[in-house]
Amino acid sequence: MAHASAPQTQPSTPADQSPRSAKLAVTVFPLLIVAGAGLALLTPGAFAPLGVGITYALMIIMFGMGLTLTIPDFLLVIKRPLPVLAGVAFQFGFMPLLAFGIAWALQLPPALAAGLILVGSVPGGTSSNVVTYLARGDVALSVTMTSISTLLSPLLTPLLALWLAGQYLPVPAGAMAWDIVQIVLIPVVAGLVLRLLLPRIVQGIQPALPWISVLGITYVVLAVVAGSQDVLASAGALLLVGVILHNLLGYAIGYSAAMLTKAPIPTRRAVSVEVGMQNSGLAAGLAGTHFSAEAALPGAIFSVWHNISGGLLASFWGSRRPKAPQTDDDDASTTPVAT
Repeated sequence: MAHASAPQTQPSTPADQSPRSAKLAVTVFPLLIVAGAGLALLTPGAFAPLGVGITYALMIIMFGMGLTLTIPDFLLVIKRPLPVLAGVAFQFGFMPLLAFGIAWALQLPPALAAGLILVGSVPGGTSSNVVTYLARGDVALSVTMTSISTLLSPLLTPLLALWLAGQYLPVPAGAMAWDIVQIVLIPVVAGLVLRLLLPRIVQGIQPALPWISVLGITYVVLAVVAGSQDVLASAGALLLVGVILHNLLGYAIGYSAAMLTKAPIPTRRAVSVEVGMQNSGLAAGLAGTHFSAEAALPGAIFSVWHNISGGLLASFWGSRRPKAPQTDDDDASTTPVAT
């Protein structure tokens, strides 16, 4: 997301991508990911060796996210703390507990339960900004919530996993925290610093960033699905139910929470998308490293599903212009880069 022309007094929102490009991204992302999952199911032997590169793929994705950020993206938490803090609180409060409840209700096997809980414990999804834009939501708020939840993840994700997923499998919280620092925090900060140092060069490569992101997520899905084909065949339907429930209830609770605060419609949509969409690629990578290949399946399936549901939600809301007037900060007119 390009921010060079935005005033420094406001959280900058991405503007380089055209609406047509953003719509193409949301359309093509799930198709590529679904195609990748299908290929992995048909020829698992060809893609199982990709598992060794999952961590590097995630680092590239998060570095790309860092390249889309600027310092003003973090300042909205000072100007409008209530929606930012409420959204992040539901992200790390409601979603892990919801995943735990769904895993218990469906009686998922321990590895799948731990993996679903990890999906609920990671920060917001990396494609949420472009979905918010197409849904006529508050893009500035979406960018800020994604940024804040991502920076909090090295602390909160391992603690939540230890508390909830630890009831199913042993959780090496310290090692997980260090992995998140390496996979998330360092690449994001490196991308942010590079953008500050070389803004013109980074702005020139902005159009390529969403495609780098989706290729990275597709890589993760290929590797995880190929490595767990047998488990997917036996428990796939039940797990899919759990993933869909987790995602859709996340959208609903995010929207309802924002509505209770009497927030304008663009803000409600942004909070809904941020709470419902998870960084499931990160969850799959962490689960594969610290639990098992089976535990990575919820993250892989969530990566496929939430890109489909996000696209449908963006299409539904995008055809319904909010009636409430937007403030200067409710910048839903600029176009984000999906990272």
